[in-house]
Amino acid sequence: MDYDYSSSAAMDPVATILLSIIYLALLVAMIAAMWVIFEKAGEHGWAAIVPLYNGYVLFKVAGYSGWMFLLMFIPVINFVVGIMMALELGRRFGKSGVWSFFLLFVLSVIGYLMLAFGDNTYQKRSAAVGA
Repeated sequence: MDYDYSSSAAMDPVATILLSIIYLALLVAMIAAMWVIFEKAGEHGWAAIVPLYNGYVLFKVAGYSGWMFLLMFIPVINFVVGIMMALELGRRFGKSGVWSFFLLFVLSVIGYLMLAFGDNTYQKRSAAVGA
């Protein structure tokens, strides 16, 4: 039995173009959100567009040592460190732990957009958590 792959969605150029447009829109939204979050925290906004450096800055904004983002490359540990970072980032902007959970797992792009363009302000703490 032969299957005609030409009609599948994976081979459909219209679906590929549509998914690419959606992906690019989410990417631009995430960069814009991180840019504003970094500026609210007193960091350079352009750091949002530099790969790896944006992770370093995001951990600094959350109050951890910037180098702690390297733990994100270690399986299993990255899960725990990601939760810790999301919780502390939410706290820095006056959000609850439940809200931070959704920031990490459910609606990341929407959560970052809310942090960036919402009326909340960045609250710098006196001592860094992981420094």
